[in-house]
Amino acid sequence: MSRVLSEEVKQALQDIYYNERTGKGKEAFALLERASEAGDGDASCILARCLCGYQYVWKGHRFPEDDERAIQLLHKSVKQGSGLGVLVALRTGELTPEVERSMTFANLQEAFDEVLAQAEAGEAFSQYVIGNTYFWWDFLCIQGKSRDSFRNQKAFKSYMKENISKCEDWFWKALRGGMYFAANNLNQYYTKGDEDIITPCPEKAKDLFKISAECGHPIHQSIYGDELEEAGRKEEALMWFKRAAEGGHPGAWTDVGRCYFDGIGTEKDEAYGVQCFEKEIPFGEISSYNMLGKAYFFGRGVPLDYAKAFQLLSFAHEKGSNWGVFYLGKCCFQGWGTPQDYVQARRFLEEMDWNYWEADYIRGVIYGRGLGVAEDIPKAVAYLQKAGNHPEAKEELLKYKKTLFGKWVRR
Repeated sequence: MSRVLSEEVKQALQDIYYNERTGKGKEAFALLERASEAGDGDASCILARCLCGYQYVWKGHRFPEDDERAIQLLHKSVKQGSGLGVLVALRTGELTPEVERSMTFANLQEAFDEVLAQAEAGEAFSQYVIGNTYFWWDFLCIQGKSRDSFRNQKAFKSYMKENISKCEDWFWKALRGGMYFAANNLNQYYTKGDEDIITPCPEKAKDLFKISAECGHPIHQSIYGDELEEAGRKEEALMWFKRAAEGGHPGAWTDVGRCYFDGIGTEKDEAYGVQCFEKEIPFGEISSYNMLGKAYFFGRGVPLDYAKAFQLLSFAHEKGSNWGVFYLGKCCFQGWGTPQDYVQARRFLEEMDWNYWEADYIRGVIYGRGLGVAEDIPKAVAYLQKAGNHPEAKEELLKYKKTLFGKWVRR
């Protein structure tokens, strides 16, 4: 049985994981499909991961998500004799007794040894998989051990620490070899440790995403940009957002546009910011819909258009984002770009999980005047008082007074 990956799988790994910014993901996907059909179990394994969403493959490839097909491919890879397939199936809980009986290896250790040989030969994906067997405790199952295999808890913890810690070296090898996913696991290993066995060392995680960003991985260029912006290094953040965007990372053009739209790390250029948002609209990136909706709501970089603002923000909201619910609520309250609807306005505003004076003011008006809801003056006053010293709220509050018995009523 061959212990090396096929040339087809090696090329696919280059284009899907190691050098993903080249934009050859679709070609690599098709290459894996052909190789899988021809009997390449490793190709079936990698193809299965490609169908499992952004937790397993870069979102920028825009591969379809199909869990059922992924499971079928993973089972197929085990039957086709892939050590990688066996270990990935074990990790994902898909190595059922029936599937395990179908594998060509005598036992799990034999499958592990095949992948270990690939890892020792320098295959970054195999190094990542080996690292995962230690990181996620799969080595216990592979070795046929459990807590009961040890004379006491101290002996068990000592054994666990010895083995879990092996993931660190394998993840570093994988990261240096181009498997950027390894940085995510290293970050968790350093910042969270592992129960009371591995002590966290967050200082070791400090430059992980910087290292991966410098290697050219768009997702970590975006994450590193976020870290820099949070640290106040806004010009550098914008530079990395641009690199991530140019590399095809979903949402990165929105970050670039946001910087220009609001003048973060650069001179304000709202029109260019809008152009950046528009780049991501064809791909359904929610953040771009939100930002472009905001631009139309205020007429910044584009002509003011409440109807377009409502349409864009509604799309994002329907996809699960509550970022623009204040703007949606105000449009419904005022009848801007949509029919006036006080009930819907209140519903949108009640989705807000942050404080904003104008939202409180609008809710105060709704309850105080009984707009689409039963009049509730005490609740109205509470919202208006929460809105603070803004002129609109103060003026609306003048419409109410407190009686001698402490009850709020209309003047």
